[in-house]
Amino acid sequence: MSDKLQERVLVTPTAVFHAAGLFQGFSERVDHYLPRLLEPAALSYRPRAEVETDPSFKQIVPYVVLRWRDQVFYYTRGKAGGEARLRALRSIGVGGHIAEEDSNLFEGPYRTGMLREVEEEVRIDTAYREHCIGLINDDSTPVGQVHLGVVHLFDLDEPKVTRREQALTRAGFAPLAELLQQRDEFETWSQIVLDVLAAK
Repeated sequence: MSDKLQERVLVTPTAVFHAAGLFQGFSERVDHYLPRLLEPAALSYRPRAEVETDPSFKQIVPYVVLRWRDQVFYYTRGKAGGEARLRALRSIGVGGHIAEEDSNLFEGPYRTGMLREVEEEVRIDTAYREHCIGLINDDSTPVGQVHLGVVHLFDLDEPKVTRREQALTRAGFAPLAELLQQRDEFETWSQIVLDVLAAK
């Protein structure tokens, strides 16, 4: 078993999500969902190997999109990527699971984990403005059934991003319009976010 599957990751019961209001696809209701999903009494850390196939829990995953003007950062998930079911697919989302080690006294584990994941995967050498623009739920796939994405948009002052994670291959910036033309090459969550960005 890989180290990734042995780690304990942040989850909330799927029932909590359903009680807040089940949706399929994208929701902009950040202020409605996040306080409910990140309610400490409902959160727990469970072995990733167990929850990857247990749809009674949703793993809460930050999904960070890096944008410079009309261009969006993209990459292809290489063979060394942590999620085997997404390998060889293109993505515009940087981030990953919140691990038990992300707990600290000063900020909540969610934000600490989000920033750690971004820093592990890419190096950002420019200032940026951050917005949480919505959530993704896609119960149409086995991966989607056990994950809930929280989409953060980083608007960069300059396109100065380089990959740190070896599993991120063929990375760079491209105009949103160009990525939309290649939409079918992307993982489902990226397709959803590309459509949202195009509609803004």
